[in-house]
Amino acid sequence: MKVINLNEQNSLLNSFMKELRSQTIQTDSMRFRRNIERVGEVIAYEMSKSFNYADEAVQTPLDTAHVNVPEEQIVIATILRAGLPFHQGFLSYLDHAENAFVSAYRKYTSETEFVIHTEYIASPSLEGKTLIICDPMLATGSSMEVAYRALLEKGMPKKVYLASVLATPQALEYLQKTLPAEVTLYTAAIDPVLNPHKYIVPGLGDAGDLAYGEKL
Repeated sequence: MKVINLNEQNSLLNSFMKELRSQTIQTDSMRFRRNIERVGEVIAYEMSKSFNYADEAVQTPLDTAHVNVPEEQIVIATILRAGLPFHQGFLSYLDHAENAFVSAYRKYTSETEFVIHTEYIASPSLEGKTLIICDPMLATGSSMEVAYRALLEKGMPKKVYLASVLATPQALEYLQKTLPAEVTLYTAAIDPVLNPHKYIVPGLGDAGDLAYGEKL
C-alpha cells in the first residue's frame, strides 16, 4: 500500500488541521464539520492528480476548446457517521461520483478491546470503477479493512484509494498487511500514539461527537 502524507508539505491544509485539533475552536460543531469537509476537498484535489485523463472537445461561444478531463467512474464510499462531512468534501469536487455508505462501529468487549460491527451497506456496482473509501480517523485500521471487505461484495473495483484526516503508524502497518499492495492511502497527518482505549494521540478527540453531538 502506498501512503501519501499531505502533512509533509506546507499548504492551507495545515490551517484546517489546526482548527480541527484546537480544543477551543473545535467546540463550534458547524466549523468542525466544515473543516472536515475542507480537508476532504483538498485530498480529493490531490488524489485527482493520479486519475486517468482524456481529451474532450468543448464548444465555446467563439470556438472549440480542448480540455483534459478525468475519465474515471468514481464511487465515494464513507464509513458512518463521522465520515459524512468528509464525504461531502470529496463530493463537492468529484461531483459526478456515485456514492456508497457503510455502517461500521466499535463494539467494545472490555475497556480496551473491541470488534468492528457492521449493520448497513448501500452501494452501486463497483465493478471496474475507481473506489474511494473515506474514514476520517484511522486508529487501528480495522474499520477501514472491514468496510473494504464489505464493499467488495458489490463488485471488483479497478482502482482503490483510501482517505483519512488522521492515521497512526499502527493503522498503516495493519492495512499494509491486510490490503492489496496497489491500494493508495491519502492522509492529512500521521499521529504517533494509539492509547489503551485505541484513540489517536494527540489526535482531536471523537470526530463523530464533535461533528454531530455526543451519543449514548
